[in-house]
Amino acid sequence: MIDGHVHLENGDLSVDYAMQFVNAAAEKGIDTLQILDHTHRFLEFAPMYDGVRNASELQAAWLKKKTKDHLCEYHRLIETMKQMDLPIEVKFGLEVCYTPESESFLRTILAQYPYDFIVGSVHSIDSILYDMPFSKELLWDKKDADTIYRRYYELIVQLMRSDLFTQVAHPDTIKLFDIWPSYDLKPTYERLAALASEKGLKMENNTGCHYRYHTADIGLSDDFIKALCRHDVQIITASDAHYPAHVGNYIKEAQQRIFDIGNQLASSHS
Repeated sequence: MIDGHVHLENGDLSVDYAMQFVNAAAEKGIDTLQILDHTHRFLEFAPMYDGVRNASELQAAWLKKKTKDHLCEYHRLIETMKQMDLPIEVKFGLEVCYTPESESFLRTILAQYPYDFIVGSVHSIDSILYDMPFSKELLWDKKDADTIYRRYYELIVQLMRSDLFTQVAHPDTIKLFDIWPSYDLKPTYERLAALASEKGLKMENNTGCHYRYHTADIGLSDDFIKALCRHDVQIITASDAHYPAHVGNYIKEAQQRIFDIGNQLASSHS
């Protein structure tokens, strides 16, 4: 089993703290753990968030609390742990908050260190964060769901076409508040699945929305999983754990759902 997305952001960049995640994963039967942090943690990426900062004082205050460390501290941790005899396979990367205007900046900075993987994510709709406690007043109460969903998936497509990433984080997390568009999302899922296949991108079946925001789906919707399976896309299970106790959350269930849907599709074509 793999947990392809866990964060150190609520602790320091120390071996002791990182090992809490590694040991938790080993205890839960995880074979491979992918450790990362959001780019908003690191001061070097601060210019990329100017739009988010300038769009709202609430967002600026939130970022001020989050942006605190230098990339070199993270790189030292990675180099140290790569020399250690760890109980499971551990990989290190970044979760990059993608915006189209940041592509040139990202190509330069991401090339400076050989990460094992780089995850692309969309967390804002034209500089407004969609997944925060204050997002209702800043975004969801101001724009209709169809507009938000269409723009979100436009950005996901641009992310996938950028060739900056190896993995796409929680590609349907826009559903976190259980607000849905009026149109059918199945064609969107098919388009993303075909693009992921073309680009060789891993797509996350991320359980974070289920246990953090109480979405009905444990990870991706069944329709999204079906589309990915039809296009033979590699689906990577991920807990999005922000604390050691959450490592591996619902990974078995998410993996089983992928297996069951894959079998159903195979049976229907046999």
